[in-house]
Amino acid sequence: MSTQIASPAATPVATTIVKNVDDKTNQKNFHGFIAGVTSGVTKLVVGHPFDTVKVSGSDRFRGPLHCLTETLKKEGPRALYKGATPPLVGWAVMDSVMLGSLSYYRLLLQGGDPNVILTPFWSGIAGIGAGVTVSFVAAPVEQIKARLQIQYDAKSKLYSGPIDCARQLVRNNGVTGLWKGLVATLWFRSWFFMWWGSYEIYAKQMRKRTNMSEAAINFWAGGLGANTFWVFAFPCDVVKNKIMTQPDVKNPPFPTIVSCFKHVYRTDGFKGFYRDN
Repeated sequence: MSTQIASPAATPVATTIVKNVDDKTNQKNFHGFIAGVTSGVTKLVVGHPFDTVKVSGSDRFRGPLHCLTETLKKEGPRALYKGATPPLVGWAVMDSVMLGSLSYYRLLLQGGDPNVILTPFWSGIAGIGAGVTVSFVAAPVEQIKARLQIQYDAKSKLYSGPIDCARQLVRNNGVTGLWKGLVATLWFRSWFFMWWGSYEIYAKQMRKRTNMSEAAINFWAGGLGANTFWVFAFPCDVVKNKIMTQPDVKNPPFPTIVSCFKHVYRTDGFKGFYRDN
């Protein structure tokens, strides 16, 4: 019978937990890896054009529709997939790392017993752990992607492609230049707490109130959890993208998250954090 817990404090000795988790997650992590690869590729094909409009449209265009029509008119449909090469590989890896680490942290909090039911709070804590873990992979991928996406015409292009972009970042800043915006990425993904915490709430209510299959519950609860995440995380994403795409100079316009946050609020007010949403 499942046991509801509110805290992971009453668990076995840490070394025993880790051993149990390792033994029980090998197969689950493999499935998580396959799911992550599939998720990453699907997200790229379907979602990248929307992401291009979101990243490109903040300052140059009046809104997402204007950005879309002008981009198609001047650059053609292929422009919607600008910067797609980094996430083609990166998102598959990122989603695999996220799902695999989420499973690991959940089982760690369960004391190695997958039958223990975590409360939404502790599921959210596992989500934060997964967000922190994947941020170190995501930061360079998202920075290169975003820098390529904001290149609007051939005359103003700084980078010929993802390799050239990475090379210039390393040349100007050292290897750590690839992780510019890491703090903003960590802040953005700390909201995974809302994603996976709310997922548990939605899933629990669906099991109680509907006759849906477990697969359907996972699908709908996951989608609702993702929407909950974006309601809270979108302002962080706006700030993150501005920090990642600012000029690669010694004294950038936004040296900190706070300075960028203040700029967005002074320029557009609260609605500026949800522009192109």
